Amino acid sequence: MLLNVSYSDKNITQKIDEAVGKPLTLKERFALGGIGSPKLHITQASMEINNLLLLDNNLNTCNIEIRPKGIIVRFRSLLETYGLIIPYYKLNLFKGDLAIHSIHVDKHFIKVRSDTKAVQKFFKKLLDHRTDNLPPSIDDL
Repeated sequence: MLLNVSYSDKNITQKIDEAVGKPLTLKERFALGGIGSPKLHITQASMEINNLLLLDNNLNTCNIEIRPKGIIVRFRSLLETYGLIIPYYKLNLFKGDLAIHSIHVDKHFIKVRSDTKAVQKFFKKLLDHRTDNLPPSIDDL
C-alpha cells in the first residue's frame, strides 16, 4: 500500500497501524539496537514509485522503519513524503547483484544499494525480526 504520509491524518495513521502495528516502544527500540535503516540509495523502482521519484531532481533515497507486524519504506518527492506500507506476510526480500537488495510487495518494488556494513547489518536485523514476528504457518501446527 503506497500512501502519502506527509500530513498527520487519523485515517492514514489507522490504516498504517492496522497493517504493520503501532510504533515500537522505547524499550523495544533499545533491545533491537534501533529500528531505522541508514540512508538507502534507490537504484530502481516499480513504475508508480519511479514516476513519483522522477518529479524532482534530488537524489533518490529512502529509509526503512521496522514495526511489530511489518515495515514502512519512506521516500520523498516534491516536498511530500510517501510510505510503502509492507506487512511481513507480503514482504519479499531478495539479495541481487553484488550490493543490491530488492524489496517487493504486490505490484511495487524498490531496489536499494547495500554497499556498506551498516546497511547489510540492518537487513540482517530486519530478517531476524521478521522471522520472530511472522504468524505461525500451517507447517508449524
